[in-house]
Amino acid sequence: MSDDQMKQRFFDIRKLSSTDLGKLGVSQLAYVKPVLVDGTQAFAIHAADGTQMAVAEDQMTAMAAIVQHEMVAALVH
Repeated sequence: MSDDQMKQRFFDIRKLSSTDLGKLGVSQLAYVKPVLVDGTQAFAIHAADGTQMAVAEDQMTAMAAIVQHEMVAALVH
C-alpha cells in the first residue's frame, strides 16, 4: 500500500474537534454511570456523545441492556 493510500484510509484523531470526537462511536459505544434518582442509587446509560439513553436500577441490568442492543459497554466511575 502506498503512502497516499495509507493517508486516505487513516486520519490523525488528534485533529478531531471536540464535537467530532464526541460523535465517534456514538452508535456502537455506551457507558454506564452511577447516578441518584429520587435519592436512590441507579445507573444511567449514556451514548458515546454523553446523551442519556436510559436508567437502570442496577449496574448488571444497565450493562445487559447495552449488550442486548448490540453496543459495546464501558463503565465510568
